[in-house]
Amino acid sequence: MDLVLLFTMIIASIAFVGLVMILTRWISPRTYNRQKGETYECGIPTQGETWIHFKAGYYLFAILFLMFDIEAVFLFPWATIVQELGIKALVGVLFFLFFLILGLAYAWRKKALEWK
Repeated sequence: MDLVLLFTMIIASIAFVGLVMILTRWISPRTYNRQKGETYECGIPTQGETWIHFKAGYYLFAILFLMFDIEAVFLFPWATIVQELGIKALVGVLFFLFFLILGLAYAWRKKALEWK
């Protein structure tokens, strides 16, 4: 019975997403002009070559920031009810923190945290 409910929910969610995508394509206004295809840079017209290379370190730094930001998002609700959850929750969050610290150690070793 639970398996039938699961498959029903999966099919319903796929159908809903498909319906919304078709509906937005059908309803949305379509205006095409050359200016829409231009590169937008903070409201100022670009000068010079717009396809320049950025160092991958910027993206890596941003990903690391997001990783630890997500950690905080998960830890705050956990901290509010930690006494109710018991030892299983403590072991689970220690497992979670272990992998985050492992990721931080890897990034530190690869010198991804150094801003050059």
